[in-house]
Order: sequence, then structure tokens, then C-alpha cells
Amino acid sequence: MSPIEAPVQAAVEAAQWIRACAVDDARGRHWHAGERAALPHRPASLYSGAAGIVLFFLELAAATGDDSYLEDAAEGARYLTAVVPEQSDPTFHDGLAGVVFALSEAGWVIDDAFTAAAARAADLLAAAGPTWTGDPCQRGDGGIILTLLHASALLGEPAYERVAVEAGLRIADLPVPGHRFGAEPPADLPVDAVTPGFLSGTAGTAFLLARLHAVTGDPRFHDAAARGAGFVRSISEVNGSCALVPHHVPQGRHLHYLGFCSGSAGVARMFHELGDTDWVERLAHGILTSGVPYRQTPGFWNVMCQCCGAAGLLELFVGLWAATGHEEYRAFALILGEHLVGAARQGRWWQAYRRLRPAEVTADTGYMVGAAGIGAALLHLDAAERGDSRRLILLPDNPFPLTVRSGLS
Repeated sequence: MSPIEAPVQAAVEAAQWIRACAVDDARGRHWHAGERAALPHRPASLYSGAAGIVLFFLELAAATGDDSYLEDAAEGARYLTAVVPEQSDPTFHDGLAGVVFALSEAGWVIDDAFTAAAARAADLLAAAGPTWTGDPCQRGDGGIILTLLHASALLGEPAYERVAVEAGLRIADLPVPGHRFGAEPPADLPVDAVTPGFLSGTAGTAFLLARLHAVTGDPRFHDAAARGAGFVRSISEVNGSCALVPHHVPQGRHLHYLGFCSGSAGVARMFHELGDTDWVERLAHGILTSGVPYRQTPGFWNVMCQCCGAAGLLELFVGLWAATGHEEYRAFALILGEHLVGAARQGRWWQAYRRLRPAEVTADTGYMVGAAGIGAALLHLDAAERGDSRRLILLPDNPFPLTVRSGLS
């Protein structure tokens, strides 16, 4: 097998394992969470359930030309349609907003019935706003707002954007948007922790506000995003051309995650959205000089997934290559892809999802936590390498281009 074929083959093998985890019933299809799964099963979620797996099968069908994967996606979308009324969690990664996104993508590719289902679900989401969780971060209201912006554009409904903007203005009024948690912090952090990262911190909220500024032109969003970015800069560790972001302050100032959820790969998205190429490059160089993926660090351990592992780094460097054409980004993306392909075992990626439990090794099926998302990242690498014009599915929090810019290499 040639190196250019390896990412797709690894994704195909992941699909075979995910298919073996399928659960069919009268509502459609969902999938077991995996083997010794890292998380409690959320069967419809984008993070670890059917919504994310539907996205993976849609992309795999486009990459391989094998329409049988569309059948998997359609059965999953049928399940999502049926369980919309059961979704008590409104958020993007764990609840209704993620279902909206997956159904809208399935409708685009497969059947307008799923588009109609996405619109009904988005109606429910919008009607419950403009405050849903009380948490402005991406794991809370921030991810919901991004979903509504995406749904407004894809489904052609201006009302979704109006709710998103109203909700965003409430967040923009915060002194440093997103740097403290909502109702309560995670159990593994001190109650006074301040978090600059993407999924649960300042960077993700500043990204949202920058996106709202791009949509509306309202300077209040730009000013609020700039406050958030300024906070992240002020607490980061800078060494020459490299920067690292603390996981939380003041207690975790010297713990530097590199992945998407709480580290450099996510924070770089915020600076890219703001057009701050200097800090994007600083964060990228911090990763490039760290020795990962073959060297483990306190903030990059035995973890492969999109959320906090190598697949999240792969999404970043494929995106940076697509945006800039810089060869060093392509070269590192290929190293990350090689690492992920080499780590696969019969379609599974075994990992220690929780940093503080290194002996707890799991293999997961889901998008942010397991094989579906790793497979999707490898498909994005394949598309970039081939210069393929096929339609890719990037989550609403991914600001990078879909393909490498023409004339760049």
C-alpha cells in the first residue's frame, strides 16, 4: 500500500469496526460506544454517539465512492430524527445542537427529509434560547450559537441567526468572555480555576465572538473577542517564536495541553479566526518543537482522538497547510497521519483518554473521542494530499479552508 492510500485504508478499517458495533431497532441505527468505552454512552451525541458517526460515514462515502456507507449514514440519520424529542441537553457536542448539524449534513447529501428534520430540531433549539446552559463556552451556549449560525446559512432561516446574535451579545457583555465556567466547574478542577482553552474556556468563546463579528459586522463582537484574545496572550508562555497555553490558571500554569479541547490546537483556531497570523504561527511552532507525536509530554499523553489527541493536531496542521501552503505544516501533518495509521489495531485506536488515569485504556467509536473522528481527520489529510475537490465536512468551530489554496504546495 502506498503512503497516499494508507489514510483512506485506515478509515475503511475503522468503518468496519464501527459497523460491527451497530445497534439496529425500529428507530434506525446507533452504535455502541466502543470497548471499555471512555465515557457514559450518549447514543445520539456528536461527541461520542450517532451524530458524529453519521458525519464520518458521509465523508467516507465521498472519499471511496462506496455508496454502502451512505446507507449507514441514512440509518443513523433516521435514528437521530426519531430521538430529537428526547434530547434534554441542548449543546453541540453532547446534545440537540450536534443532532441539528448531523441531520443538516445528511440532508445535503442523502435526502431532503433529513433537512426537514434538521429544521424542526433547529426550531426547538432556537425557541429555547437565547440562553440555554448559562455557560458561554463552546461546551455550552457558544457551541449552540455556532450551530444556529450554520443552520441559518445552510437551511435558509434568518430567525436562527437572530437568536444567535441576541445570545452572542449577552456573552459579549462579559468582561473577559468565557474565561470562567457556567453553573459549576468540572470536578477535576479547582473552583477558582480560570481556563483559556477552546472547548471550555476563553479561546472558544473569543472564536465565537469573532465569527459573530464576521457575520454581523457589529464592533461589539470584535471588541469582546479582542478582550478574550488579549487574556490568552497575557497568560501564555512565550519562548522566541513558540507559545504554549496553560491548561488553567493559577494552579495549572505550567501544564500545557497541545490538543483541541484545552490546548494549542484549539486556541490556534481562535487566533486564525481573528486574523492574528503571528500567534497562530507561535502556537504551531510550539507544537512542532515539542517532539510529539512520538514523544509524550504532560499535555500530550497516550491519546489519539480529535478532542485532546493526535487527530486534533492533524486537523490543525491540515487546516494550516490548506490556509497557507507552508510545507512545514504539510510535512508535520504527514507525520501525524503516519502516527495514527501506525497506531490503528483492526480499526481501533486504543488510548488513555483521561490524562490522570494512564492505565485506563479504551477504544471508542465516536467522533471527538474515537475512531469516527480519527478516521475523518485521516480523510481530510487524504483530500489535502490529493488536491481532491470532494465535499468535506468540517465542524462549525473549524475556521480553515476546505482545500489547499490553488497554486500553493
